[in-house]
Amino acid sequence: MQFNRKKYSDKVLKDLFESLLKPRLIEEKMLILLRQNRISKWFSGIGQEAIAVGLTKALEKEDYILPMHRNLGVFTSRNMPFDRLFSQWQGTSHGYTKGRDRSFHFGNNEHHIVGMISHLGPQNGVADGIALAGMLLKEKKVTAVFNGDGGTSEGDFHEAINVAAVWDLPVIFVIENNGYGLSTPSNEQFRCKNFVDKAIGYGIEGVKIDGNNILEVYDTVKTLAESIRKKPRPVLLEAITFRMRGHEEASGTKYVPKKLMDDWAKKDPLVNYQNYLIKEGVIDSKYVDDLTKKIKREIEDGLAVAFASKPPEVSTEIEVNDLFKAYSQVPVAPKSGKHSEKRFIDAISDGLRQSMERHPNLVLMGQDIAEYGGVFKITDGFVNAFGKARVRNTPICESAIVGAGLGLSIKGMKAMVEMQFADFVTEGFNQIVNNLAKSHWRWGQNADVVVRMPTGAGTAAGPFHSQSNEAWFFHTPGLKIVYPSNPYDAKGLLNAAIEDPNPYLYFEHKLLYRSIKDNIPDDYYTVEVGKASVVTEGNDLSIITYGMGVHWAKEIMQSLPSISAEIIDLRTLLPWDKEAVEATVKKTNRALILHEDTLTGGIGGEISAWINEHCFSYLDAPVMRVASLDTPIPFTTALENNFLPKGRLKRKIEELAQY
Repeated sequence: MQFNRKKYSDKVLKDLFESLLKPRLIEEKMLILLRQNRISKWFSGIGQEAIAVGLTKALEKEDYILPMHRNLGVFTSRNMPFDRLFSQWQGTSHGYTKGRDRSFHFGNNEHHIVGMISHLGPQNGVADGIALAGMLLKEKKVTAVFNGDGGTSEGDFHEAINVAAVWDLPVIFVIENNGYGLSTPSNEQFRCKNFVDKAIGYGIEGVKIDGNNILEVYDTVKTLAESIRKKPRPVLLEAITFRMRGHEEASGTKYVPKKLMDDWAKKDPLVNYQNYLIKEGVIDSKYVDDLTKKIKREIEDGLAVAFASKPPEVSTEIEVNDLFKAYSQVPVAPKSGKHSEKRFIDAISDGLRQSMERHPNLVLMGQDIAEYGGVFKITDGFVNAFGKARVRNTPICESAIVGAGLGLSIKGMKAMVEMQFADFVTEGFNQIVNNLAKSHWRWGQNADVVVRMPTGAGTAAGPFHSQSNEAWFFHTPGLKIVYPSNPYDAKGLLNAAIEDPNPYLYFEHKLLYRSIKDNIPDDYYTVEVGKASVVTEGNDLSIITYGMGVHWAKEIMQSLPSISAEIIDLRTLLPWDKEAVEATVKKTNRALILHEDTLTGGIGGEISAWINEHCFSYLDAPVMRVASLDTPIPFTTALENNFLPKGRLKRKIEELAQY
């Protein structure tokens, strides 16, 4: 291994050595504790510490880094307190996630670190968002994100690099090429020999380095970072290395050929660098011994605090309250009495425009939303009003863009992500349910993101442009869901969702876009989230619904003059208004739940169960449900009408009224 100190001072070289020694000594201690059964799991980075340490020391303290399991050197080089790190691994209250998540699955804005989740790849989209925020804020920052060679097969990796390339984002995409994805060797993971060869396919620069050479890593990253600050752009950095332990300790290393292990042992990044510094006269053996003893004392002191720290307080109230960033909505009333007739789609556009004016840190992202104005023309004219920096066309890559929304949030910005059709959200599902929804609960980072979802059937668009998929997310703690049925609520709920610093799914029914209109306030206003509305009052039975169901119920009831139905529009699905449901059931003693989504596993099942559990004594009939067939949505109009619940609604209302 050839080291080149260039013009770096002895102080820099010593600092790099100490930073390299810390994670190694911590790891050696953790392996002892693991054998003693005092810690539960360990992902070792022994053999590849130079990458994390060299990169972190080369970047500025305010540059964000998104590390993975084996990048302990990132955390220690950012001087995270040992006692808190060790407490995190022990799952105590003194850790960064209060015992809610393991190892390095956390972030900390004080140290400008955002940890991973178990799913490989999503961290890359988040890195894009952090870098984008830095550019919009006119900061000359660099973001670095780590990947293993196996994880580069994930779609998130490709999506994020492509977005970074198109937007010229200052991101260093680090690939630690250690030859294995758990036990699967590289030749069974991919066909390319070098990852830098892929860089040209993205139209970006690729650099390959010896990941075990701390000086090469440090100098390369420092040089790249200085260049990127002057000319923002992404760079793919491939670091050739090897891990000397298993994927995690339970995996072992029996699958690795002995000769390969022996060869890489000779390239130990710490031993080789230490020998080089001694040879150069920068340090001596006494320096190494003294420093080793000092770090070991710090480790023992940190462990003493960690082992003495209390387990997390078991409190249901705390667990539930920590799902969201604290926020108390104060509904905003329109300032003047001016009203205009607006279609449903105009109300959404109006709310979005006024929110852009009200929140200068709000960024809109989606396919074709800029000059084209979106496929439904909701953002038509927005580029002229707000500029392309804030109204951003995206490549076709939903996951990376939702992840970028979280990245913007980490930097204190707001994001609106438009799904061209709600059906396409499957491509960004992981980011929504595992990143946006869990981020605040895990480590206190809110996701200030609204995902707009054009949804629903009735337009003969077939099974991939017509699905009602709100129930997929209704089951996920940490999300808020709104679903307006009229222009007034469409504008007010959108504004409210954008105001709230927590993640929202905003469902907007496509068939309502140009089919309904109403006189609504011209001014900015918000509608109270979590509050249902009484559409029509009645005494015989209650129809609890939302979205298109409100209009079906109103239409059918006009043909049933002998039945008095109270129609409740939920408007908000998470959290849904239990008080309103309870009040209407107590009043009419009969409840029918209507939704466009399929019957099995739909939101109606949860509401029905809640009514039976909490309002059973007030019921004079079974709670009934009307929903779409348990099939995909067909294309042909006749088949689609048969699929939807409207044709079965009248009979069900009569059945409930006569029970």
